[in-house]
This record gives sequence, C-alpha cells and structure tokens, in this order.
Amino acid sequence: MHIRRMGRTGLKVSAICLGTMTFGNQCDEATSFAIMDRAYDGGVFFFDTADVYPLGGEAGAQGRTEEIIGRWLRERGLRDRIVLATKCRGAMGPGPNDAGLSRKHIMEAIEGSLRRLQTDYIDLYQVHSPDPETPIDETLRALDDLVRSGKVRYIGCSNYRAYELATALWTSERHGLARFDCVQPRYNILYREIENEILPLCMQEGLGVIAYNPLAGGFLTGKYRKGQEIEPGTRFALGRGAGARYRARYWQEAQFDAVEDLRPVVAEAGLSLARVAVAWVLANPAITAAIVGATRPEQLDETLAAADLALPEPVKAACDEAWYTLPRVKDPEIALR
Repeated sequence: MHIRRMGRTGLKVSAICLGTMTFGNQCDEATSFAIMDRAYDGGVFFFDTADVYPLGGEAGAQGRTEEIIGRWLRERGLRDRIVLATKCRGAMGPGPNDAGLSRKHIMEAIEGSLRRLQTDYIDLYQVHSPDPETPIDETLRALDDLVRSGKVRYIGCSNYRAYELATALWTSERHGLARFDCVQPRYNILYREIENEILPLCMQEGLGVIAYNPLAGGFLTGKYRKGQEIEPGTRFALGRGAGARYRARYWQEAQFDAVEDLRPVVAEAGLSLARVAVAWVLANPAITAAIVGATRPEQLDETLAAADLALPEPVKAACDEAWYTLPRVKDPEIALR
C-alpha cells in the first residue's frame, strides 16, 4: 500500500481510504468489522466516515456508523494506528440547530462524534458541504478552537466549489485561523468537473484531495448493464433520497454506453474494471487518496490492489476518453453524498 503526504502538511495517509457509509445499513456490524479488518490487513490505515452515516438509513439511524467504527477501534486496540476522518453538517435531529455549520452545531457535533467513536481526538474533521446560512468566519473560528483544544488535528471540507474553497482559505489567512488542509470531492472516470478549477487550486495552495465515488457508486465495477433492474440493497436503491441521487448521477444511457466501451479494453489488458477505475483516480498527481467502500470484505481485493497498478497506456487512453463522450448537463449538486 502506497503512503502519501496530505497536501502541505506532515500527515501521512494510505493511498486507499476506507469509506464506511455502508456500515449499519447495507452491511451489519459483523460484516463491517470484517471489512475494516480486511482493509487494515491490506495496508489501509486511513478511514473516512460522517456523523450522518449510514447512507440511506432510516430516520434516527444517524451516528450508527460512527458507533460501529468506535467499537471496532476499541476491540482491536488500533486507535493510534488509524488516521480517522469524520464530518459534520448534516441533520442529526429535528431541531433548527441540529444541522449546519454554526458554532453551536459544530461544538455539539464534535462531542457526539468523539463519544460514538470512543476517542478523544479526530485526526481530520471535515465540513460535509457548505452552509450558506452561516458566515464562513464563524465556521472557521469554531474549527480553529477545536484544533487549538486538541480535539481535532486537521480540518477539511467536502463538496465545496472552487470559489467557496478560495474564500475559506482567504478567510483563514486574514484572521489567522486554522485552514482547510484537504478537500473531499466527487471524482471518477465518469465525473471530472474538479479538474477545471478545484484541482489546480489545491495544487497551488498545497491541499490534499481525497476523492470519493472513484467507482461511481459501484457503477464502474461493471456489474450493471443497460436495461437491468435496480437490485434492492445496492446504493442505487437506497431510501431517503440517497438512491435517487446516485441514479441521477450515473444511471443514464450515456454512462452505460461509456462503461460498455471500456469493458473490452480493460478485459484485453487482463484487468478488472474496478481496479482500473481506482488506479485511474490515483494516477492523477493532485489526488492524495481514493475513498473505497464495500458491503462485503472480498470486494476490497481488487480495489486495494489498485494502489500498485500502473495503467497500460491503451487502458489509460480509453479511460481518459470516456468523459468526453458524455453529454454536458447542468449539475447543481453540492449536497451530502
């Protein structure tokens, strides 16, 4: 497993980051433990979660994923070996202050995450998406206090547009506050919008980039075919709007055609589409790590191996071309995954 430096910081992370949004909904606790065991044994020591997970869980399920991770960390005795990342922003209750990036909510959210994760510090604390109702300086001052208190080591953001990220960096510099040291955007063969502005900004400012959805929610594993019914239990069938969001992202005729075009090229190279998809993301020099999830431990076999794969030129060229075959549509999505 390759180890990479997080942006300009001294923090080192594994090139594969274990995504955990399936824990507690798509997979039970025993399976979640097995997935974490498999990832750690494969050299992954960077875990990403969020207080609102599991994805698509029923009302009141928020926090269940963090609880599972906390029990695993305690039972395995590995807290100091894991670079642990979590997020805040989403609704953790019905009240008007139970969501957002106000000082009030951030201070309550961090205490909840620390309790569920059974730890006294978070290595990387991220805001899950922008909050247009809270001034960025209020959010950053609250995060700065968490860093100064020792409850948080580094801070980051997810789903920010380039201008929002630039504004946050400028605000931190102006007021002498802790700044975002990494971003977590969506990035894969079928979605490359961040190459236009986010990635150049991150490289210029020395920010790490943790890419989520490198497998496009499983779409780039090749297990889905045009005309196929959506299977219950998959990410595309999840409730509470999660499945609809993933269908809008990838369950489109043009995306199906792009995957079909990749199949023979990848097969001729003797590789799996999943391994190629993750390796393609990691090949971008701006990317620090790719977030890979699973619902069964054996699903990690191919994706963990991607960290060591140098893509053959014909495969890389086909992957590069796929994005340019897709229609350009309005993409207003800046939301929780």
